[in-house]
Amino acid sequence: MTADALHPETAAPDSRSGDVDTVENAASTPDQAQPFAELGLKDDEYASIRDILGRRPTNAELAMYSVMWSEHCSYKSSKKHLSTFGKHTTEKMREKLLVGMGENAGVVDIGDGWAVTFKVESHNHPSYVEPYQGAATGVGGIVRDIIAMGARPVAVMDQLRFGAIDHPDTARVVHGVVSGVGGYGNSLGLPNIGGETVFDAAYQTNPLVNALAIGVLRHEDIHLASATGAGNKVILFGARTGGDGIGGASILASETFDEDGPVKRPSVQVGDPFMEKVLIECCLELYAAHTVEGIQDLGAAGISCATSELAANGNSGMHIHLENVLLRDPTLNAGEILMSESQERMMAVVSPEKLAEFEAIVDKWDVEASVIGEVTGDGRLTIDHDGHRIVDVDPSTVAIDGPVYDRPYARPDWQDALQADRAEALPRPEGAEDLARALRELIASPNLASKGWITDQFDRYVGGNTALAMPDDAGVLRVDEETGRGVALATDANGRYTKLDPRTGAQLALAEAYRNVATSGAVPLAISDCLNFGSPEDPGPMWQLVEAIGGLAEACETLGVPVTGGNVSLYNSTGEPGKIDSAIHPTPVVGVLGVFDDVACRVPSGWQGEGLSVVLLGTTREELSGSAWADVIHRHLGGMPPQVDLEAERSLARVLIAAAQEGVAAAAHDLSEGGLAQALVESTTRFGTGAQVDLDPLLERDGVDLASALFSESQARALAAVPAEQAARLEALCTEHGVPHLVIGTSGADTLDIQGVGAFAVSELRTLREGTLPRYFA
Repeated sequence: MTADALHPETAAPDSRSGDVDTVENAASTPDQAQPFAELGLKDDEYASIRDILGRRPTNAELAMYSVMWSEHCSYKSSKKHLSTFGKHTTEKMREKLLVGMGENAGVVDIGDGWAVTFKVESHNHPSYVEPYQGAATGVGGIVRDIIAMGARPVAVMDQLRFGAIDHPDTARVVHGVVSGVGGYGNSLGLPNIGGETVFDAAYQTNPLVNALAIGVLRHEDIHLASATGAGNKVILFGARTGGDGIGGASILASETFDEDGPVKRPSVQVGDPFMEKVLIECCLELYAAHTVEGIQDLGAAGISCATSELAANGNSGMHIHLENVLLRDPTLNAGEILMSESQERMMAVVSPEKLAEFEAIVDKWDVEASVIGEVTGDGRLTIDHDGHRIVDVDPSTVAIDGPVYDRPYARPDWQDALQADRAEALPRPEGAEDLARALRELIASPNLASKGWITDQFDRYVGGNTALAMPDDAGVLRVDEETGRGVALATDANGRYTKLDPRTGAQLALAEAYRNVATSGAVPLAISDCLNFGSPEDPGPMWQLVEAIGGLAEACETLGVPVTGGNVSLYNSTGEPGKIDSAIHPTPVVGVLGVFDDVACRVPSGWQGEGLSVVLLGTTREELSGSAWADVIHRHLGGMPPQVDLEAERSLARVLIAAAQEGVAAAAHDLSEGGLAQALVESTTRFGTGAQVDLDPLLERDGVDLASALFSESQARALAAVPAEQAARLEALCTEHGVPHLVIGTSGADTLDIQGVGAFAVSELRTLREGTLPRYFA
């Protein structure tokens, strides 16, 4: 940090401004035309800005409002409905919630003075335009949210949705996104401990790249994005500001790629993970020295977002000297400096007496920094550039009090016909040969095949605290080396279910993630979500969003897990509004965090060793609509998704958690996509140990045929493998909590032998599962 940077009054002026549109000029030229529509603002929004200011906005103010009032930053179409989460959050649910919705990330108490912060966000549209940097900077951005809470980032996860696996453009997106996620996370030294990858034509021009990060901190280390204390300094530190990402938030995240209209392709941000790694360590030392009063990362909307949010959250004012921003591109004008989304930057509020200590720490880490302003008490955000006043606004009108829409929404005309087209009416395999053929085809299909080609490019164990990672049901991390205290995380979504019934689909996403955390042995504690939907200006996708939020909020209350924060990604549409295929499958991604007193009791998803009793927990029904079987065998989507029974999910979780804590379970695996057949295959191929399975008792008890027993996707089910001497204890736990259970087999040998279907060599199953993705992408 240079003396000139520390003391802006000594910095030499420059002439970058050129002809600037000042506040004074804006007041004197009320009729000057402005390109508000090109910036994504509607007529009434522009009129509202003029009313707020009592004049036309300057060009810089117009850019600031346009980006901060964009869908991506303001949640103007979803904010009204997101309040539903608060209405369903009880005092009991808030007991472990240290920081909730509204901050960079939620924070929950996990015991012994430890806290965890976690959040999932989208970087969807940038990842279609430039897959590598779009995905890489998505990881970088969510990690900085974690840093901004005062935590050390300890792991990442990802939820990826691509177009059809055989489409000519899919390989471009897949290679770029996977390389971007792995390249950035691996370089940061953060293990990637889980996620999902789905291929479906519905995501062809709208891939989803949802990144989750988790951080660990002590209770007393929590930091918030708030600027208070008149006279405190505003410092921008990290990478220099460049021209990358300008306009990204307002255009990439708020508009669609219309094949018949002009294609907007603004620059995608460019990431530098090595700079971010240094920034992590620098921030943690700044926090430890208590030099920071408030902090905010710079993501979407750059400086305009960080300054307005810090000032608005602190109910204060702020004055910025924009010429003191350190640039890597000296040709940037004032508006571009404000809007740049250059990565690896943070903004801190520092008291004058701590300034020297702050400077010493950033210098130690060779991180550039400059004082660009100060906190004021006048409630205004003012920004000067080379002596020209280019912004003078109430920061709350920019960052908090943007437009809130009550968008019209309606159940689509095609929904009834879709739900009436039940997969249960489709022809099913009956003989052993047909059943075996269907099983082989299913496990080799893109969405059920091994994702090892992708996940092997991610470091899962760097840092030494990963206790479980993919392909297990949940990622598990040790937090405290002395006690073994730790956490589990699982993220899930099923767009096919949600297309069939949005309310149920959102609840099923939560139920599966909740179940996955429980199978590992952790107690579910809280969630973060990322809601990926079509255009809110189309009543159909808007209805899907409203239904999904309502269903998810109600399910959270029933399961007792609060929403700590998340993200909404809209405008994932390319087709004609109102049509069944106009948008992506509605995809509410849910991440569930669970806690362990000691991660030593974690349970893997596959069994090892001979003679373990394989027990099916839960009830199987004839539920094939929306299933992988219907998709792979019949290319069919229709009917109603599996029914939700949240009380059954709670009971199942209690059994699984107790079985883990008591050392009863040797393995546990949830049943979800692909049903029992997929769970058996994954459990055997996990460690190479087979099983002998007899499903006749299941067919008799639940009244289903063998195809339904294998491929139904009924929920609230899991497989558990227990030593013979522990079988009675598992049975007692199931009886205590009212969970139906059946011993369906015994582990051992090197084949999966399903009576009435056939014997499959585990090596053959593994080859089938592992060969699919390399065939397309290697």
